[in-house]
Amino acid sequence: MKRDVIIVGSGFGGLACARQLAQAGRRVLVLERQAQLGGCLQSFRRGDLSFDTGFHYVGGLDEGQQLHDLFSELGLLHLPWHRLDPNGFDRVTIGEETFALAQGFQPFVETLAARFPAEREGLQRFVKLLEELPPLAEIGGVNAYDYLCSTFRDPLLINVLSAASMKMELRRESLPLFTFAHVFSGFIKSSWRLRGDGGLIVQSLADDIFRCGGELLCNTEVQELVERDGRIVCVRCTNGETYEADIFISDVNPQLTYRWIPASQRVKPMLRRRVEAMENTIGMFTVSLALKPDALRYFNHNKYVYRHPNVWEPPCVTLGETTSVDRVMIGCRVPESGAFTRQVDLITPLPWDVCAPWADTRVGHRGEDYRQMKRRLAEACVALAEQVIPGLGEMVLRSYTSTPLTWRDYTLSPQGSAYGLRKDCSKILLTLFSPRTSIPNLFLTGQSLMVHGLEGVAMTARETVREVVRC
Repeated sequence: MKRDVIIVGSGFGGLACARQLAQAGRRVLVLERQAQLGGCLQSFRRGDLSFDTGFHYVGGLDEGQQLHDLFSELGLLHLPWHRLDPNGFDRVTIGEETFALAQGFQPFVETLAARFPAEREGLQRFVKLLEELPPLAEIGGVNAYDYLCSTFRDPLLINVLSAASMKMELRRESLPLFTFAHVFSGFIKSSWRLRGDGGLIVQSLADDIFRCGGELLCNTEVQELVERDGRIVCVRCTNGETYEADIFISDVNPQLTYRWIPASQRVKPMLRRRVEAMENTIGMFTVSLALKPDALRYFNHNKYVYRHPNVWEPPCVTLGETTSVDRVMIGCRVPESGAFTRQVDLITPLPWDVCAPWADTRVGHRGEDYRQMKRRLAEACVALAEQVIPGLGEMVLRSYTSTPLTWRDYTLSPQGSAYGLRKDCSKILLTLFSPRTSIPNLFLTGQSLMVHGLEGVAMTARETVREVVRC
């Protein structure tokens, strides 16, 4: 049976496109290579607890804010959203001092100006930028680090403002102000956790797709996008099946998408070389902790801990008997009842060269050296987290770890990239992608196009759907 639209990949972008198109009456088929939907939103269960993979918290979900409108369109406002502490949704610890980032632009300014009174004017200019969010044409070529250095005089404040940005790659020489501002802005407006795991988002979208007649096939890996007469006519899968449609949307990294059409005459060699040469952002090491009952009171914020003051330096990971990390983000699950949390996540950036010795292996077959490396890294993350949660290690019942290799194998993200293709302010137009491609019925969506994160991907999915409807 020929469909109207086939979507390759069931990450948030793919599911968001599928839901909107199915609701508009299109016959939609989503193909997912894994046994589980959701991409970075998928969760996993161990015993009586479910753990998130790439989802932790969102910003801008209050009424009248952009994510609220986007999630309203996607039917996600009914989920059990839990607002983080307005007086400090993120707490940043640098050395011996901890700083609170407050929700609301003016409270944000007042809280930090109390500690940095000479920087009040700069803080006001900064939040004005975050409120207005100038268009790409205006700030796309501006370097985020250079902007901060020109706005503030105190290096410590620059570090404080940047330290909660493990939700993006802090790369001094290339991070666009456009990316920094868009990712940061929503969280200051309002910050939220789910009372539950990210699988609730996946299930809600999947239920709506089914309800509208859409189909979702797991364990179906795409091998080729078959082109005839300058248009994609079907996808060929590794299991030998082919699926036909009028329109195709790829929710995977553009580098992989273009590899599926190696002989296309519509894709110019120059574009192909440019896409292949692009760098991917850094990956993450995650430690998911199951805690003893009544061991740790729930804290309604995220904690960021840095061993050294310059957060814009590349992550420093030392391996061996004295394994250490220099930064960690700490988040916890909202308890189903009572005052104590049962789950804590520890996250730290992990350069690919740490994982490179096992690049040719797959999940479950990496050997004892890899397991020992993960164990030491997990212990190092716990040790750094104990600066703000004393005795955390003694509270742990079980722990589970993942590396960029895990992300690569489950989501096909090259080198386990956490934020997709790297955006570069010095060549901004060459590192951004339109949902449209040179093949008239092939479209792109997902975090590699414009801005990553749930808000960025939802914005991109909305634009992808608009382009498909115009087609």
